[in-house]
Amino acid sequence: MGRNEHDFQIESPLFLPPQPHAYRKIPLMNDLAQQLGESFLAASWLPQVLMVIVTVIAINIGAFYLLRHIEKVAATRTSNVWGDALIRAARKPLTLIVWVTGVAFALQIMHEHSGAPVFAFVVPTRDTVIVAALAWFLLKLISHATHTIMTRSAAMEDALDYTTLDALSKLGRFTVVIISALVILQTLGFSISGVLAFGGIGGIAVGFAAKDMLANFFGGLTIYLDRPFAVGEWIRSPEKQIEGTVEYIGWRHTRVRAFNKNPIYVPNALFTTIVVENPTRMTNRRIKETIGIRYADLDKMAAIVADVKAMLQAHPEIDTDATLIVNFNEFAASSLNFFIYTFTKTVEWVHFHEVKQDVLLKVAAIIQAHGAEIAFPTRTLHIESGPDMAQTGSGEPPALCREAG
Repeated sequence: MGRNEHDFQIESPLFLPPQPHAYRKIPLMNDLAQQLGESFLAASWLPQVLMVIVTVIAINIGAFYLLRHIEKVAATRTSNVWGDALIRAARKPLTLIVWVTGVAFALQIMHEHSGAPVFAFVVPTRDTVIVAALAWFLLKLISHATHTIMTRSAAMEDALDYTTLDALSKLGRFTVVIISALVILQTLGFSISGVLAFGGIGGIAVGFAAKDMLANFFGGLTIYLDRPFAVGEWIRSPEKQIEGTVEYIGWRHTRVRAFNKNPIYVPNALFTTIVVENPTRMTNRRIKETIGIRYADLDKMAAIVADVKAMLQAHPEIDTDATLIVNFNEFAASSLNFFIYTFTKTVEWVHFHEVKQDVLLKVAAIIQAHGAEIAFPTRTLHIESGPDMAQTGSGEPPALCREAG
């Protein structure tokens, strides 16, 4: 009515001046999402999740190069058993822990924006995986340390008790598994006190049902603690006809390889009730022989005994610090006996018999050098001549003489 064309054009919505940038709603992500057909690209949590993933990748790369650098530095210096084992055991579990922590953090960000109930399991799952990763790390640490100790001991020829080392390794792994299982149960919301109470009641029932197995277990524990023998040693028990080389010591049985190469599986509980001899741990091997010469060589006995004793004292394979006896010992039925009682330096079975053979041959040479002879079982028949012989006329010996002969 009183308006001109210019006023109409100014008030027209088509010619409104542009709004300030703070009030414009031009969501670029929405446009991109519509173009790509993926609505999640417009989510406000996506940049945070991407940043978490990038951070996790960067931490893993940094940890990888850091551990590799530490391993190279440790290789150029005097290495420590536990240090080397720690580096080797930490690689994969550390990577798993970093990834699980990062993914759980990203899922928590998504949970805050979406509120989906499925994300409520993120925290317990994260804690469970982290506990499992730590248990994995400890198991690898024990395994690598045990392997390294055995390898270095074999290379340096150290006297190492492999049986005790293996027992401690098994006990450590068993402890790690049990503790990890209890921690995981606690993390998942189970009552540990109830589990322990149930285990106590169940343990009593299992104890009655498996008393033999428990006896073998404690028998194996006794072997590990007392160490009456170790793998590779020769043992024997005459009362049970067990003799051979120990090949394996387990928690239930011990495997002994007999000298005919047959395996003998002995329950560990048996070793708590029988006497076991361990010849491997002998300090010397003994030569104990009785040698006889003829009665006709009685006047040569003292010289023979003296020379044999001097020979043994000068022998390089005889331990003169141990008991050494050479003495005339017995008027036997058909010989004059002297005995040799001495110990060799070697405990090796084959070499011992070589030393013993050399000693016996030298004893025989000494006896021969003195003009004497080694006696052997003989019987001398004495026939008396008298009036009875002449009266018979037939030359037949009397009855008494026949019986004596």
